[in-house]
This record gives sequence, C-alpha cells and structure tokens, in this order.
Amino acid sequence: MYTSVRKIIHVDMDAFFASVEQRDNPALRGKPVVVGGDHLRGVVAAASYEARKFGVSSAMASVVAKRKCPNLIFVRGNFEKYKAVSRQIREIFFEYTDLVEPLSLDEAFLDVTFAKKGKPSATLIAKEIKKRIKETTGLTASAGVSYCKFLAKVASDVNKPDGIFVITPDQAEAFLDKLEVRKFFGIGRVTAEKLNKQGIYMGADLKKLTLAELVHQFGKSGIYYYQIVRGIDDRQVEPERERKSLGAENTFSEDYQQLEVLEERMQEIEDELWRRLQRAQTFGRTLTLKIKFADFEQITRSKTLTDTFTQRELLHQTALELLGHEAPFVKGVRLLGLTVSNFPHLGSGPVQLTLDF
Repeated sequence: MYTSVRKIIHVDMDAFFASVEQRDNPALRGKPVVVGGDHLRGVVAAASYEARKFGVSSAMASVVAKRKCPNLIFVRGNFEKYKAVSRQIREIFFEYTDLVEPLSLDEAFLDVTFAKKGKPSATLIAKEIKKRIKETTGLTASAGVSYCKFLAKVASDVNKPDGIFVITPDQAEAFLDKLEVRKFFGIGRVTAEKLNKQGIYMGADLKKLTLAELVHQFGKSGIYYYQIVRGIDDRQVEPERERKSLGAENTFSEDYQQLEVLEERMQEIEDELWRRLQRAQTFGRTLTLKIKFADFEQITRSKTLTDTFTQRELLHQTALELLGHEAPFVKGVRLLGLTVSNFPHLGSGPVQLTLDF
C-alpha cells in the first residue's frame, strides 16, 4: 500500500447552484428545486437535495426530471452570481494554502501539507474551512481528507451533505477494497457497467485484474485503474492556470467501423464533455474530433463557430458532422475524443449563455 506525507483536502459545495438560489429566496427552501431548463425542454444544470430524493440529477432532461418530481420548481440560472460566490469561497482557501486547484465553480483540491495557518491536522483545517464557508456565504460544503487527490475526491462524497470524511494511509486499502467501482472517480457509467458484466463490483474485485489485462481492455486508462485501486496517486495539486481546452475521450475495447455504432459511442463522450463544460461554466468556439485507428494512425478534425458551444444539441450536431465527413471508415477505430477550445478571453466580457434556460 502506497503512503505519502502529503495532506490533501477536496472541498465540494453541496448542490451549489440550487443552494445559492434557496439561500437567496426563502420561498424555495426545503423544496425540490433545479437550476436550468424548464418543464418542457432543456437539461438540469443542478438539483437541490430535496429534488435528488426523487431521482432528479444534473444533466437530466427537464421533461424526465418533471416526470420524476411533478412538484419540481425550475429556476433560471444566474452564473455571474455563482461565480461571485465561488470567488468568496476561493479567498477562504487561499487563507490556508496557495496550492489550490479548482475543478469547477463548486469544488477544488487543496494541498495543506504546509498550511499558512490553522492546526497541523488536515482534518481540523478542513473543519475550519467548512465553518468559514458557512459563516461567509451561508452555504454548506463537504470535505474529503487523505494523502492523495483520488482518495480525497472520493471521501468528500461519503458524508454529503455538510459532511467530512477522512481516509488515512493505514485505512486506504480496506476502504478501497469495499468501494463500489461505480464510485471510483475516473470510472464512468459505461466502464462500470462493463466491469460489472465481468463480475467486478468492488475494489477488491478490480484489484484481481493484472496491469496487462486492464491495459488490454481500457488502454492507458487501465494504468490509472490499476494504480488507484491500490491507493497510488502521485498527481500534484496544481494551482489554477488559464484554461486552454476541455475534452473527453474513450478508448474502445474493440475496433469499430460502422458509422452508426461510432455515433452511438461518441454520444457517451459528448455527455461527459457536456458535464465538464457545464461544471466549469466555460464554453469555447472550436470543437475538435480526434480519431485513432486500429493501426494507431491518428487524425483530428475541427470546426470553429462564430458563437460558443452553449447548447448541447449544437455540440451534438457538430460532432456528428465532423465524424460523418470521415465516413466510410476503411480501418477500425479504437479511440474517439472531443475537445472544446478557443474560449473567449476573460477581458472580452461575459459569455452569453443559451443553455436552454
């Protein structure tokens, strides 16, 4: 089992967008609320915990969400307000460490190995930060504490909402053995289902696969799975940099040539990319398709719009167009990837959001 002296905290705000709306409008408190979409169209950007009890979740079609919860309240998103609250929260982080890596408006990694202030205990620092966030913003956050980013990220979800969970180096092996693979950060729904079909449901099951077996099935992602199930994660907390691009890709377990099959598999990649774009609230003008063939030849094709990709359907249609231009495929395709880039400069003013709100 891998150990490290690093002290990593992952802070994740609880139902952030929806909680901000409930904070600012007392009439919404205690009620099922979603941000984004409406009862007829669009997608859910965020759901309150009251809505989640009905099975409503982010990235869900609004009509499906309304069907699950007939009393659902739809609220138009105010992303400038959410960004302002996010800045307040980050200022609190910087009181404790300069090593802050934001993942989105509502979550971040902090390396507090050599904290600026507070107790030497990462757990006590996490409790302090949660308290400061509550006092400053009126919102709750959950925190995970461990020696690496992967475990801290997983831990922050254990006692949500308004919780804290700690995984020490000595506890990591037992924790990972009993963790469902679908809860592993970095293992998506499709991969989890594939593992389940092989009888792999828990970390202990995943650990039985050799490195060679995992790489054969999942490509370079197999290396990541092999390491994290053993608690190995050497990634550093990287302070915020200007974002140049945001993407998602998938290496298939077999090669595909049929356009219809590739379009279906690409939809999974689109879904993941769209979730990342929504969470980061960053929308670019250029979409790039990456295709890697069975013989490892790789090509990229791009399209740039006059406006940004702020609609899920526009992203989907552009991806289909780029893929369709390369058909028919004479060679099998082993990997597809989509990347959005060409983000508006920060000084050029706010992005006009048209997320079906």
